[in-house]
Amino acid sequence: MLVVITGGSRGIGKSIALKFAKAGHKVILSSKSADHLSEAKSFIIAESHNNNIHSFCCDLTDKKEVERFTAFCLTHGAPDVLINNVGNYLPGNCMDEPEGTMEAMLAVNFYSAYYLTRALLPSMVSRKSGHIFNLCSIASLKAYKGGGSYSVSKFALNGFSQNLRQELMPLGIKVTAVFPGAVYTDTWGDFDNSSHRIMEAEDISNMVFAASQLSSSAVVEEITIRPQLGDL
Repeated sequence: MLVVITGGSRGIGKSIALKFAKAGHKVILSSKSADHLSEAKSFIIAESHNNNIHSFCCDLTDKKEVERFTAFCLTHGAPDVLINNVGNYLPGNCMDEPEGTMEAMLAVNFYSAYYLTRALLPSMVSRKSGHIFNLCSIASLKAYKGGGSYSVSKFALNGFSQNLRQELMPLGIKVTAVFPGAVYTDTWGDFDNSSHRIMEAEDISNMVFAASQLSSSAVVEEITIRPQLGDL
């Protein structure tokens, strides 16, 4: 099985990549940080004992970069699983956040997934199989103070997921929207999670992997997963 993962060099993406690699699947990682990508690839190969791990450094907010990455992926065949995980968070309120925040959030959190999915879909459609996971957020489900353009961009990704589900339903391609709450990744800096107040990246990768293992007659349309004690 060929698994394509964007934002695969750190956090949730890296954890998902390791999960699929340990199961023996071919994995393609992308990230716009060459250093982080190289480190992640080496780590995953070492931990999974799977040498069939490939990487491609690119900025998926750029259509030309998406075209390059798509061409690279297709040299390995049509993806069985596409995981749109790349994303970023800029706090603020729509009414007074810095100029350009909305454009930046839409570019990385929505358009990256939109561009890449549309580029890779023809190969999936021709085979009449595949599974697309869009890593949304609980911010895709309910607005909150300080969410601003980040929340708007994640609402857009959720809307894209819902539309794709309807469009691809008769074509044999599954679509799953994933809505994680707080997950302990690099973005939390030196946050003390010794009490397990927020989730681990592995919690998300376990759920994504499990959803990918169902028969062709079943699909998990949505995964909402929150810390046991609720949102922060």
